[in-house]
Amino acid sequence: MTILMLLAPFSLLLALTGLAAFWWTIRAGQYEDPKGDAARILDDHLADGPDSGI
Repeated sequence: MTILMLLAPFSLLLALTGLAAFWWTIRAGQYEDPKGDAARILDDHLADGPDSGI
């Protein structure tokens, strides 16, 4: 029974930390342009090397 007294607050703290990290990514604008990110990964302008497009 004492293990539950230790694990319950720990799991709550872990869940709140994950929620805070998710909220931080939303506020930082990391989900602003998901369609643009999906299209950029398919772009092959870097196929010949990193300096080929410059």
